[in-house]
Amino acid sequence: MPVISFATSKGGAGKTTSAIVLGTELAEGTQVIMIDADPAKRLTRWSTLAALPTSLRVVTSQGERFIQDEISDARSKATFVLIDLEGSASRLTSFAVAESDLVVIPSGEEQQDADAAIETLAEIEMEGKARRRAIPAAIVFARTSAAVKSKLEKHIHAEMTKVGRVMDTELHRRTAFSSLHNAGGGLRQLDPSDVNGIDKALLNAQAFASEIIDILEEVRHAQTA
Repeated sequence: MPVISFATSKGGAGKTTSAIVLGTELAEGTQVIMIDADPAKRLTRWSTLAALPTSLRVVTSQGERFIQDEISDARSKATFVLIDLEGSASRLTSFAVAESDLVVIPSGEEQQDADAAIETLAEIEMEGKARRRAIPAAIVFARTSAAVKSKLEKHIHAEMTKVGRVMDTELHRRTAFSSLHNAGGGLRQLDPSDVNGIDKALLNAQAFASEIIDILEEVRHAQTA
């Protein structure tokens, strides 16, 4: 079963939000286990705010000594395993990345975010060399504006495509996405009378999940070719 990790060396890039959006979307059709391996425990906190679908479960990691067993156990019980990793390099992050079929690296459209994404890509490449296998990774631009991009934003996008795979889908800055941290649950559980733009956020989430699945299929075919 695919293991998808979310990693970045910079806080505030949208890592946990991206994991929640993907996890809740995938859980609409299959079993998903999300592992909170970030000491900040934002994913764990989110999971306590509202009832989760029966197809979705959140596990709080007990640390680096246990993460590999936690991943193995989750793999045996769910179709997808998602891991929200801590922001800094660590043995736990290294273990989880080594077990991953795909590492998603959220990044904003600011230079600091781009630098952090590049640093994370380098760490993943180093881990892959140590494990003697290429670890697939993809950058997703998050918290972006749906409006026309500035020259700086276009430049950052162009530079990022030179160093790694950049997803076509962006997770835009939407009230519905940020509201998940306050309300819990997924987009479909949000109250339209309280939160604007849920429909657009859902379309965005569906496109994100669809592209992730396409990337996993591409990786699988490449590995079996």
